[in-house]
Amino acid sequence: MNHAGRALVDPFQIFDKIGLTTGMRVADMGCGRTGHFVFPASRIVGATGVVYAVDILKEVLESINSWVRSEALENVHTVWSDIETVNKTPIPEKSLDACFFMNVLHGLKNKDTALTEASRLLKDEGVVAVIEWQKRLGALGPEDAGMLASDQLKAVASGVGLRQIESFPISDYHYCSIFKKQIL
Repeated sequence: MNHAGRALVDPFQIFDKIGLTTGMRVADMGCGRTGHFVFPASRIVGATGVVYAVDILKEVLESINSWVRSEALENVHTVWSDIETVNKTPIPEKSLDACFFMNVLHGLKNKDTALTEASRLLKDEGVVAVIEWQKRLGALGPEDAGMLASDQLKAVASGVGLRQIESFPISDYHYCSIFKKQIL
């Protein structure tokens, strides 16, 4: 699947940063109708990897499933879940190499529990990549008051045991922060 959103954020840049490779297991938390990370990741992880497309909206997952069927992708699995509730996402604990949040966290009331849920699903030393708006593009993106600044994100992530390893602008309108799960 290809769409205009890739012009704003190229998922392959982030995949390169985290070292996404064949056989990895990843989740796009709040994947959205377009599966911005789902479909490109499925090509990289290949037949031995798994991509979970996680969303709370069943119609979004139906849209993803339609693409999965049309492309005959056997490594993409849709998961209905409220990512703001810990222990809710039916993916095995400590089974993922990476979780992605693309333009999701700014809109959540419980950012800390969403990151805690992602951390629960990650293997030790697994990574979380968060892509968020840093500036509006016309009508796209949250109002300034709704933006999630990178320092705010870092504080929330740190509070749930995620250590920031990098933060950088990914476009004129977005930044990407990459966190690593701390081994307890």
